Amino acid sequence: MLVYDKPIDQAGPAAPPAPQRMLAGISVLELVRLLWRNKVAIASAGLICAVAAVMIGKSLTPKYSAIAQLYVDPRELQLVERELTPRAQDVNGLAMLVESQARLITSNSVLLQVIKDTKLDKDPEFGGGDAKGALATLLGLFGIGIGPAADAKLGQMAALEALNRHINVKKTDRTFIVDIDVWSYDPVKAAMLANAISNAYLAESKKSQATAARRATSDLSGRLKELQERLRTAENALATYKAQNNFVGTQDTLISDQQLSASNQRLAAARALTLDAQAKYDQIEASRRASADAGAIPEALQSPTIANLRSQYAEVRKRYAELTSELGPRHPSLRQMEKQVEDLRRNINEEVDRFVQSAKNDLTRAREYEASLNKALEAQKRQSVQMSQASVRLRELERDVEASRDVYQSFLKRSRETEEQESLNTSSARIIGEATVPQRRTFPPAMSMIAMIGFMMGALAASAWTVAADRLAPDTTEPQPARAEIKTPTPPSKPATSNQPRQTAPAPVASVEKPLIARLQESDVVRTLGGILSLGGVPDAARMGWPTLRAGSPQTAFLDAIRTIRGIAARRSPADAIPVLAVIGTGAGEDRSIAALNIALAAARDGVSVLLIDADHAMHAMSNRVNGLGKSEPSRLGWLSIGTKASRAIKTANGISILPIVKGSDAKTGDAIRKAIAQARSAGGYDLVILDGPAMPFSAAGRKLFDIADGLVAVLPVSHDINDAMEDIITALGGAERKLTGVVLSEIHPAAVSRQRDKQYA
Repeated sequence: MLVYDKPIDQAGPAAPPAPQRMLAGISVLELVRLLWRNKVAIASAGLICAVAAVMIGKSLTPKYSAIAQLYVDPRELQLVERELTPRAQDVNGLAMLVESQARLITSNSVLLQVIKDTKLDKDPEFGGGDAKGALATLLGLFGIGIGPAADAKLGQMAALEALNRHINVKKTDRTFIVDIDVWSYDPVKAAMLANAISNAYLAESKKSQATAARRATSDLSGRLKELQERLRTAENALATYKAQNNFVGTQDTLISDQQLSASNQRLAAARALTLDAQAKYDQIEASRRASADAGAIPEALQSPTIANLRSQYAEVRKRYAELTSELGPRHPSLRQMEKQVEDLRRNINEEVDRFVQSAKNDLTRAREYEASLNKALEAQKRQSVQMSQASVRLRELERDVEASRDVYQSFLKRSRETEEQESLNTSSARIIGEATVPQRRTFPPAMSMIAMIGFMMGALAASAWTVAADRLAPDTTEPQPARAEIKTPTPPSKPATSNQPRQTAPAPVASVEKPLIARLQESDVVRTLGGILSLGGVPDAARMGWPTLRAGSPQTAFLDAIRTIRGIAARRSPADAIPVLAVIGTGAGEDRSIAALNIALAAARDGVSVLLIDADHAMHAMSNRVNGLGKSEPSRLGWLSIGTKASRAIKTANGISILPIVKGSDAKTGDAIRKAIAQARSAGGYDLVILDGPAMPFSAAGRKLFDIADGLVAVLPVSHDINDAMEDIITALGGAERKLTGVVLSEIHPAAVSRQRDKQYA
């Protein structure tokens, strides 16, 4: 029998119970019974309070409320191009404008106009009439007299204060609708005041626009004469400066700039002519130095004189060749013909020399023309530099004139616009619902409602008094210490045969050693964000996004308890075999997986090499966290896998290797886990194997894992009743309950539950 005589977190004897029952809880059934026993007294108190409430309601003076609705659109009418005030376009700006207009409705200027129009200073309800006369009489007793003007002012201030208390301006959310709610003891007066306030607000809005336009026109007109004189002075200064510095030209450019541009163009043309003459002269000289035909240059070919001489030369050469073949070298005719050939050649050369001299003269003239243009251009450049220096001041004067002109024109145009706006009403506010005479009062409410409220208040007060009196009464019963027992399930008895009588034997109770209790508290863990993070290429199991043990001193109660549980599992394991610890639990979600990871981190902190295997076929929360992250273990143990797929153990930076699960049938996954444990035991390299699961309810494949487990650790959330949870676990374990070596009470993410008086919680 597994017995929990006292709470888990209480080491000493239980404190004696309080002497009064008020410290104990009370069930809903007991509360209902208590109230039912005193139903007559509760009903009587309710009826008495209902009658009293009706009597009080009858004695109250009724109030009537009238509501007038205004549409206050901040987007005013666009009657002219520009308005005096900018218009807000964003939603926040529009809402602020509407709220400002709602406050304007209750301003003194609007309410004083309403008082003047409706003569409220004479109304006794608003401090006028007899009330004002009584005040004047009271002041007269002390010898203080007030004049008629002061008396009227005093009446207006009293009426203004009273009217402020009678008005409630409400703005409907996300609309431009403003409700003006006015109450009065007279329904007709309430409707009249609501409509008067609406009309006064519209008149005040129009008046304020006209006043603003008139003030703007006056201010602008007063500045126009000064701006006009400033513009005239700036223009005179500009004209004088232009005349002094010879700034003459078109609107776009000066004459000096035009002359400089024309000189640049002429100089460029002269340079082109010089280059052309130089090229022609160089070509003729090159032809003469090459001893080529002097008449072969382009100018010679185009000359008719040279063409005629060359024709004669060719004819004489032909004749000379004929005579040479007929006559001897000393024949007079041949000598005469030879002299003609020489004369024609000399004439051609003389004509070519004239072309050379002409080209040289052209080159000289082009160079002299270019030099004269270059000299004139330098003079114009110096003049242009001087003009540029003077134009700095010119541009400054021009900017001054332009700025003065723009300001003057802007003021002149705006003055004319504001002058016309005085007679325009650009406000788009209007009355969309006039106040009507209310037919029902707003206070007090209906007598039936008052009676119901009085009855409920009286009944609640009587009920509270009854419960308080019952709980404050001394309790004469002796409190009994709570004792919860957890029994192992009893096997069903065999049915009696016809020859044997049926006997009821007592159910055998198995004695189970109470497991060690370990608390996983919020102060033991630290929470991280996101998924698993890598440090230098190696995943860190303490950064999976789950609550994990804090890095610090290893001397904590949870770490000590895990060391003891690990030692018990090691003693139960076979010799020279790696102990296997299975983590089970009844908690939903990731509670068990978080506890399993922290148990592995606690062992790794003591220098133990841990292999953490996901054995939860249903949820596989651990695998969902680590699948696809990190790298497979590169050592000789990296072949560890589950199933036929390449799901290898992931080695982390914390001394833990995590072996994810592969989706498949429950039996196939269980066989693969047992095979992985056998491989780890045969290969070595690990000091402890922790199974995350199997999950409850245990399947046949999950129960087979208990055969190879040396110890079982149950994870219980503190929100569960410990006795009920342990009973469920022991019942589900069947014959494997003797392997239960520890219980982890997890305070991580406790679920909100309704605790019962007869249950023991961790």
